[in-house]
Amino acid sequence: MLLLVTGVYFTLRYGLVQLRMLPEALRVTAEKPTKDGAVSSFGALMVSTASRVGTGNIVGVSTAICMGGSGAVFWMWLISLIGGATGFAESVLAQLYRRRDGHGGLFGGPACYIEAVAGSRAPAVLFCLCLILTYGLGFNMLSSYNLQSSFSGYGFYRADITPAIIGAVLALVCLFCLLGGESRIVKISETLVPLMALTYLCTALIVTMRNIHILPAVLAEIFRCAFDVQSILSGFAGSCVMYGVRRGLFSNEAGVGSAPNAAASAHVSHPVKQGLVQTLSVLIDSALCTATALMCLCSGVSPSPALAGMPYVQAAAQGSFGAAGPVFITTAMALFAFTSLLGNFFYIDNCLTYVLRRRPPRLLAESTRVLACVLSFLGCISPMELVWNVADALMGAMCLLNLPALLALSGEVRRCLDDYISQRRCGRNPEFDGWKSGDKTKEDQRL
Repeated sequence: MLLLVTGVYFTLRYGLVQLRMLPEALRVTAEKPTKDGAVSSFGALMVSTASRVGTGNIVGVSTAICMGGSGAVFWMWLISLIGGATGFAESVLAQLYRRRDGHGGLFGGPACYIEAVAGSRAPAVLFCLCLILTYGLGFNMLSSYNLQSSFSGYGFYRADITPAIIGAVLALVCLFCLLGGESRIVKISETLVPLMALTYLCTALIVTMRNIHILPAVLAEIFRCAFDVQSILSGFAGSCVMYGVRRGLFSNEAGVGSAPNAAASAHVSHPVKQGLVQTLSVLIDSALCTATALMCLCSGVSPSPALAGMPYVQAAAQGSFGAAGPVFITTAMALFAFTSLLGNFFYIDNCLTYVLRRRPPRLLAESTRVLACVLSFLGCISPMELVWNVADALMGAMCLLNLPALLALSGEVRRCLDDYISQRRCGRNPEFDGWKSGDKTKEDQRL
């Protein structure tokens, strides 16, 4: 509820910035970084999208439809729209309060602006610890489990040995990527994320177009179920509203405080540029969720609780592509899970830098990466109920620490947005040079 209310507030305060300035967001995404070899807006966008876009875009959407009904899709759309404004606010603040890491790079995120609001490092360090445990332990193990479970429908799958083999391969591939540091994570994300997103969207579009004759009926059913007051009130906790809200909020992660860790690393001339770019990440996530929803609903396969999760998506793909359909869905699941693992670790590295006040020493950094790969292996062979519950609670703690800071600093985001718009109206390429009132020093001095 806090995420929902905060998202509505930011949407109104910033004048629907996530849609009103969408063309500007697309324009600045293509800009080169202000420093050669540094992280670009596009690179930071792909890292945050890599973490947002995961197995939930396939399994989560399917489960929401099968358990809550097709009306859950409408509420998912609405929450994603609102979440764009929250993602904008936290990414602008990540740029405003970022710091240098002592090696020519930039880092930041909620920890930096939480410290500024609280006047103490204690709540900021607590936020970092919650993020490290949530993404390093909970979500990494969950992504690994979902990856190996996508193979369970094949004849070669043996519950006693196949998960361990998949876990070992995944751990080795992750180790290769992670030992290359943040630069390799960014490069791999820049390559894989657009490729897998476009391929998945095209496949879903093909399935939808093959059944275009039923699309009007599907859309009508989505809106009818979304506002079926009697069924919603009769079981609100399991209704399409709650499933859609949960799917939207926990998919786009806006307000949780994860994406700002990537947004802070981008070298841009004005904080609003990265705020606008990060709204695109929420829209990309929403587009992939919509692709899954329409592919399933237009396939002719009726949703039911028995098909919740992978079976519903694989049945939808098989109806259009035959035996190749489930293979493609499994491949998509593998790529989504893998890029989530890389994006999650980028956030962990960023929080470690804040806690230590500098980049982690090489031995500590490499040990952490090896541990992350071991956890990926363990995730494939472990039951996920306990890990998921712990991660869920810790992510709630992240929100409770992040959202008050966002609200307290919402005025700064508004002034920053006004400054950007004013410069654009004058035909200038906006540059941030601090506030004239003196409550902010110039960026290079503050850093």
